[in-house]
Amino acid sequence: MKAVLWHLPISHYNEKVRWALAWKSIEHERHAPLPGAHMAIALALTRGRTKTCPVLQLDGKAIGDSTRIIAALEEAVPEPALYPADAGDRARALELEDFFDEELGPHIRLLAWHEAIRDQQALSRFSETIVPRPLHPLAGLGMKTFLRLRFRVGNSDAAELARRQVRVALDRLEAELGGGEYLVGDSFTVADLTAAALFYPLVTPPEGPRLPPNPPAGFEEFRAPLKDRRGYRWVEETFARYRK
Repeated sequence: MKAVLWHLPISHYNEKVRWALAWKSIEHERHAPLPGAHMAIALALTRGRTKTCPVLQLDGKAIGDSTRIIAALEEAVPEPALYPADAGDRARALELEDFFDEELGPHIRLLAWHEAIRDQQALSRFSETIVPRPLHPLAGLGMKTFLRLRFRVGNSDAAELARRQVRVALDRLEAELGGGEYLVGDSFTVADLTAAALFYPLVTPPEGPRLPPNPPAGFEEFRAPLKDRRGYRWVEETFARYRK
């Protein structure tokens, strides 16, 4: 099997796919395009079907979207499984994957970037870690412009909605867990992987992608009261136990 992953190193959706590849011990090459350029590359690789990363080239076929990539990996490498064997449990796991993909992922990304662009120096320092040195003088401004155009970052009403939605997703995580360790059944599934991966920008576990130190003050103020919650600690524990 030949696998090539085109990814954005700090993206939570990309972390979801990297985790799935690690879970199944699938050897692969990785390419990390420059932000912005990654969209053209994704469109070219998938012939217009997907406009962003991750894109996985698996035995010559380019697959976009983290959910479709995991489905393809389950078919290609069934064990260790991420989909439950029981049909009912599998349906529930896939429903939870969809919930966190749609109701958490976009909002936690918007909130993180909203707070980041309010600190120009921090944004410039971060931007310089992902662009070539000759572009450093323009890195911060370029990143801010890209984020405003790509994700409509900077709107205070959208940021407040994002804060509410992240809390709603954390409530749902804790309700689904109850007193248990797993979201579905008695083993680690795609539901656990998705929830943990998409919450990683909030929790920043050491096993996850490395983020710049000293997060923006507004983001730290938001997450500080969440650190003692069961769902927050569960994300830390899940990364520690299952992120190879």
